[in-house]
Amino acid sequence: MAFFGSGAAPGTLTSENGENRQKRDAILLPMTPDNSLSTPSTAACEIARLSRDARFDGVFFTAVLSTRIYCRPVCPARAPKAENVVYYPSAAAAQAQGFRPCLRCRPELAPGNQFWLQGEHLVSRALKLINEGYLAEHSLEGLAERLNIGARQLRRLFVQYLGAPPMAVHSTQRLLFAKQLLTETDLSITEVAMASGFGSLRRFNAAFAEANHAEPRAFRRSPKARADKALVLRLGYRPPYDFAALLGFLQTRALPGIEQVDEHSYQRVFGSADAPGWLRVSAWPGEQHALQLELRNVPPGQMLAVVTRIRRMFDLDADPLAIARTLSASSLLAPVIGRYPGLRLPGGWDGFEVAVRAVLGQQVSVAAARTLASRIVQRHGIAIEADKGSGLDRLFPGPEQLAQADLGQMGITQARINTIQGIARALAQGRVDFAVEQPLERFIERWVQLPGIGEWTAHYIAMRVLKHPDAFPAADLILRREANPQGEPLSTKALQALAESWRPWRAYSVMYLWRAATDSATARKG
Repeated sequence: MAFFGSGAAPGTLTSENGENRQKRDAILLPMTPDNSLSTPSTAACEIARLSRDARFDGVFFTAVLSTRIYCRPVCPARAPKAENVVYYPSAAAAQAQGFRPCLRCRPELAPGNQFWLQGEHLVSRALKLINEGYLAEHSLEGLAERLNIGARQLRRLFVQYLGAPPMAVHSTQRLLFAKQLLTETDLSITEVAMASGFGSLRRFNAAFAEANHAEPRAFRRSPKARADKALVLRLGYRPPYDFAALLGFLQTRALPGIEQVDEHSYQRVFGSADAPGWLRVSAWPGEQHALQLELRNVPPGQMLAVVTRIRRMFDLDADPLAIARTLSASSLLAPVIGRYPGLRLPGGWDGFEVAVRAVLGQQVSVAAARTLASRIVQRHGIAIEADKGSGLDRLFPGPEQLAQADLGQMGITQARINTIQGIARALAQGRVDFAVEQPLERFIERWVQLPGIGEWTAHYIAMRVLKHPDAFPAADLILRREANPQGEPLSTKALQALAESWRPWRAYSVMYLWRAATDSATARKG
């Protein structure tokens, strides 16, 4: 899915002096029905670029032939002439053609393309693994084997749809993260190299200089030192983004000792008892389209993984324009989408934690499920020293702790105890997992084989852990009520039929219907 110069005829590029020249690289192909799978048309890109439309940020990148620089659509620099512009579907594609990232709009801050980060296309599944750091420890052949495809075919698909092969996508991701760390933190260059996945400082310096046409030290900044020594990073998103609603969702489910959530921020402890880390997520001060992530006690080698997990948890790569376009066609969903634009799909930090809490939430209220989960944390959670009196002094117990734990005398039914411990054993045996690349159907099929896990629970876990945009717990009573607010709740089968037109964003329809239910409950109380 590569792009072409907006002022050129298919098969040619127009140079700065207006002379046409033949394309020299197969990556620069005109869009066709096959390779325009997730990309707006060239005309749409041109309009978005000229209007600096933040809704297209990260969906495509603009490369300027005269300067050899590539930018985000929101770049504040003066817009170049159309004949000097080439559009690319990814930063890696632009970088593979020798363009360097812009210093003003900073491509490293662009949100990811949700189509590829949450879809089930082979490229999507591979990209999820790359973002999880798979290629840092495995070869391209290993990645292809995991996806049951040949390495040559996988490379061809990446070039076709993203404009660059998998290793180039992986390298660009690491180098852009390094650029952000160099610009926004006071980490040493050696620490930046480690954080961005380079085992050799020499290789990092060489790769960075080649991509940016400058040595790493040229990007060094001197951020104001913080008394708490927190590392602060900016995490971009596409508007609209209802951060308050997402915090509200997490606040009603926050576990004391592990999480603290208020109307402004989310805080959490994570890691191991020997080396716990703390994070805080809040709105970026004075910035319309970014969150602020504060990290403490996180080793450089773990930073990229933590940032990736936070982006997924806070759904920062969602495309609200695409979601609203599909769901607003529903007369049921359109009104609530109009009232609450930019609702996101809240993720969970840890898969096992979400699974346990999902089981505890079967057929009980959110508050009751939180109470039961809090009892498990207090009795079986791993105690740590709280950070600066924050009260965050517990880690959620892992499968190995709960597999044989005494969960009696806490108000949890024996059936749910058996289910929780069955999940713990199944994870240890590899019968189920939270692998990000697995298709939704396969995930549901495996999980419902566990005793006590039905379709509702499996889909809920897929929503919160895999962040699958089409997960849909159709048996949910609130959803079935809201789908027919003037009559009896729809049957599960009827709701599934109604929701067919909401694909591939059914998980977002869940958030909107739950929000509608909250509105209705508030109105009744009023």
